Order: sequence, then C-alpha cells, then structure tokens
Amino acid sequence: MRITLPGIIAVLLAAACWALSGIFVKLIIAGTGITSLTLAFWRDTVSFGAFFAWGLAVQWGRMSIRRADWPIIFGMGISLGVFHVVLNLGYLLNGAAVTTVQQAAMPAIVLIVARVIWKEPLTGFKFFSLALIAMGTVLISGILEAGAPDVSTASIAVGFLVPALYAGWSLFGKALRKGYSPLVTLTWAFGIAALVLLPCQAFTGTLLPPSAPLRIYLWFGGLTGISTMFAFFAYTFALGRLPAGIASILVMSEIVFAVIYARIFLGEVLASIEILGAGVVIGGVIFLLAPEVAASKSVHRANPF
Repeated sequence: MRITLPGIIAVLLAAACWALSGIFVKLIIAGTGITSLTLAFWRDTVSFGAFFAWGLAVQWGRMSIRRADWPIIFGMGISLGVFHVVLNLGYLLNGAAVTTVQQAAMPAIVLIVARVIWKEPLTGFKFFSLALIAMGTVLISGILEAGAPDVSTASIAVGFLVPALYAGWSLFGKALRKGYSPLVTLTWAFGIAALVLLPCQAFTGTLLPPSAPLRIYLWFGGLTGISTMFAFFAYTFALGRLPAGIASILVMSEIVFAVIYARIFLGEVLASIEILGAGVVIGGVIFLLAPEVAASKSVHRANPF
C-alpha cells in the first residue's frame, strides 16, 4: 500500500483528537464532581447512539453480527467499558500526559498475548522492543519514586491497567476485523460497553446536574464528538490509505499532543524521569514496528502501482 498525504494528515488529526480526551475528562469531572464510572457510561452510550445512527444511514442491512462472533464482541465491549473507567481514573490520578504515554505500552502486551495464545514467535528483535517498553512503563509509572508524596498504590495500579485493558479490547477487535467494517465493530462494542456499565449508574447518580454551565456540556460534546467519533473516523480513513505499520508509528504523535495540551490547559509538566520513560516507550514501539514498516516499503518498491 502506498503512503499518501491524506492518510498521514488523517492519522495526525486522529492523534490530536485522542490526545484531547484527558483534557475534556479532567475539566468535566472538576466542573461537576461526577464519577469516572458515570462519565465513562455516558461517553459510551452517546457514542453508541451516534455510531448506530451513522451505521443505519450508510450501510443499512449490514449492521448485524454473526451468532458465533457475539462472545468476541461481548469481550471487546466489556474491555472497552472498563478501559474507559480506568482511563478516566488515570487522567485524574496520574495526569493526562502520563496516562497517554502509559497507553503506548499496549503493543508489548499484545505481543505477550500473541505468544501465549497464538504461539507467535518472540524473536530477539521483539524481545528487545518488549524490554524497552517495559522499562519505559516502569519509569513513568512512578514505582521508582515510591517515596514521593504524589505517588500511590492506586495510581501505579491504574497505570498498568490502562495499557492492559487497551490491549484487551484491541485484541478482541482484531479478532472481529475480518468480515466486518470498523463501523459495525465499534457500534456494537460501544453498545455493550454502555450496557455493562449501566447497572452501576444506580449508585453513581446522573451525568450532569441541571444547573451545570453550558461549557460543561460543550466539553462533553467535545469528548464524544471530537475525541471519540471523529478520532475513530479519521484513523479508520487513514488505515485505508497507509500501511498499518506506518499508521501505528504516526499515531504515537498523540503523546506529543497530550504533553502540549496538558501543559497549556492543565499546567501539567512531566518530571525528568517521566520524560525519559516516555522516550524509552516511544523508542520501543518504533523499534517493534520497524520491520513492518520496512516490509511495506519493500512491497511498494516491488509494485509501485
């Protein structure tokens, strides 16, 4: 597949939009006092409604899931719902910039699962990448600064759960990719995520108080419209115009966007050890995906048309 400018721009737009999630989440929770669980439920519910309406409009009659695939879509939905709860907690406990970097450890977890379940070979190249990502995750998690007053067991646990759950719903999504469009997969995954979180709403209250200022509703609209709907659409668009390896590396720019946003809007500044950890994680992911990128370039040179 050839590398195109529209594809590159689409990935960068998706990364820029995803990086705004932490800003929106922190502003909404600070302005209303609602729980991470409640916000995750309504984000998934509204996203499901929008994806479902979109699906009916553009591919009516092709929104169904085969009976044999329902266990997989349920696994994806459950992982996605819990992921959004933990992600919100990560933004609150560790900050938007740090949590975004922690998500980048996801490929390492996928690598381990692929080795255990599908017996994929763990080459020396992959093992070195895995070691780099693990090292960077430890550095940015705060474990090495356990005596610091702002580091807690909860923040460390959330820091490791974020990439684990991210990998979970990504793996289920990968299993469903064949035979379904991304729109179908996302629609039902978000629907199940909302359904899983629904029973908990009896104990957490409503989304927003009636007296909430207009800006709160605008931030929630940004979270669902910009950081969810548009970001997924842009990235899906890009995957049709870029090799997967190239797209996976370009989307790492989300970390840069997140750090900039957190500094401007939230006043967050990464410590030296966190910056080092971020660099090690990024290096590990790029090193892991380098063979795929090289392979895609070889294919392009062999068949440029």
